[in-house]
Amino acid sequence: MALSKPKIPGTAQHFVECDTEDCDNNCEFYCNSCHHRLCKQCRDQHLKMRGNKNHEVVLYQQRKRQLPREKCEIHHTKEIDILCEECNVPLCSRCTTMQGHRGHQFTDLETLYTDKFELCQKQISKIHNYFIPTSQDLQREVQEDATEVKQIMNNIRTSMKAEAESLKNMVDTVLSENMEELHQIEKSLLEKLKSQEKTFDDYIAYLSDLVKEFQSYLSSTELTNFTTKLPENLKIQSIPETTKASTPEFSPAQYNKKDVAELLGKITVTDKKGELRSVKPMEIASISTSMKSTSEQTKQDKHVKSDKKQTMSLSASVTKVREFNVPGVDNVRHISLDQSDRLWISDWNGNLVQTDLQGNVIQKIKTSGGSEGYHTVTQDGDLIFTDKDKKVINRITQDNNITEFIKTGDWIPLSIHSSHINGDLLVGMWTGIEGKVTRYNKTGKELQNIQRDNKGQELYELPHYITENINGDICTSDISNGVVVVNKSGQHRFSYTGQELRFYPYGICTDVLGHILVCDDYSYTVHLLDQDGQFLSLLLTQQQGVEYPYSVCVDDENNLYVGPRFTNTLTVYKYLQ
Repeated sequence: MALSKPKIPGTAQHFVECDTEDCDNNCEFYCNSCHHRLCKQCRDQHLKMRGNKNHEVVLYQQRKRQLPREKCEIHHTKEIDILCEECNVPLCSRCTTMQGHRGHQFTDLETLYTDKFELCQKQISKIHNYFIPTSQDLQREVQEDATEVKQIMNNIRTSMKAEAESLKNMVDTVLSENMEELHQIEKSLLEKLKSQEKTFDDYIAYLSDLVKEFQSYLSSTELTNFTTKLPENLKIQSIPETTKASTPEFSPAQYNKKDVAELLGKITVTDKKGELRSVKPMEIASISTSMKSTSEQTKQDKHVKSDKKQTMSLSASVTKVREFNVPGVDNVRHISLDQSDRLWISDWNGNLVQTDLQGNVIQKIKTSGGSEGYHTVTQDGDLIFTDKDKKVINRITQDNNITEFIKTGDWIPLSIHSSHINGDLLVGMWTGIEGKVTRYNKTGKELQNIQRDNKGQELYELPHYITENINGDICTSDISNGVVVVNKSGQHRFSYTGQELRFYPYGICTDVLGHILVCDDYSYTVHLLDQDGQFLSLLLTQQQGVEYPYSVCVDDENNLYVGPRFTNTLTVYKYLQ
């Protein structure tokens, strides 16, 4: 009976057929004597053939692995098939009769080869089925710890800001110091978790290398190396241990004017032993400014509809036009423009003033607003502003008639923007825990609520500044979630979380090219993005002499108004040409 089919490795993952020619049955048995795969029917015929009666036929799973063919260095016509146990040297059958091996114990090399082959396969199986999956699970836990740390940090930030909200300007300095301390603690924790994550990367790489080593033994045709160098008891290094991050706690304190630091509480970190440890602040890394080339920007600008007849491009430099002080406010936390060349400017103490473009005060209003974009001007020139205490939205017409325009129920209205596309009002709201964006029409009818993405994840926590882009996108500055952008239907498009480890967005606006400009209170810069969320540059930095930008606004003449965090000096720049 002819056997002419090609040999198929026993470890291959495929349909195993009988070796007998013209037989397509499944292989069930294996002849260790002639190394043929056999079905049940062909097994019976194989044993009946002359000379095959004493062949060793076993189940396929119990087969011996066929030795790689290797000629004896002494007897060149013979193949190595025996191991001298005392000399630990592979031999051919004739070598057993030679001087030096007489009287020694010998082992069938094919049996030994099969045992070690199975040993390698078992070790590979352990690595694939246990060590790698377990390591990956632990690595995911480390990543989840990092996410939890970020969430805890965000919650602490919210608590700290709630404590600081009732203080005056003198609190800002202490708040900044405590926030920086928290930033450094977070950085330290995340760096430790990143180190643990890298440990698992290295360990998984080690396991992969170990698999390759075992596979090299399997593919080796040098029996000497395979039988003598491969140890009997192969040991795999233990999976690295991990430690859960010890997150800090924020302890609020009753405040008084004599000790501003105690008013905001203190940050402590508890380690594994329950001891308190302090983290020394580190220097903030310098921030580099990068610009897209004019050619790249021109390609993007071709897809943007501009209301201007002239063609504008992004300039690589920012030019200061003028600056002026705004009487009646302590600092500049939000700016609204109307169509009569007048500005509405607010500080964090609820002072809201209207000025001309030279800073001359026209009127002043006391509100419950603070460090939010809580006022806007409609297409008709009416001022719309929120009242956090009463949870209402007010309208002041041009003849100074004040009305409670919209009641927001259980939600605290924080930020508001009047659409220049259709006149709708976009309102960022907060419950103290979660946030949302609500759209109203001109008459105050609720049209849309935006709170979660298509996976059910919450988009907002504290949407304290809001604006609209030229394509109808709703762009929100959220202290916990970065810049969150949804389209006019409320579908999440993208989120931007800065260029460094931390990013604290505040004032936000868009320009006639669809760029998004947002103030970062961590790096004290203004970030410039395209309308798809790609970072273009740090538009204003401390190196350019810009101190603590907190609010931004762009008028129809492409003038960029920037309000600082600590003073009432408003600065105007040119950055489009």
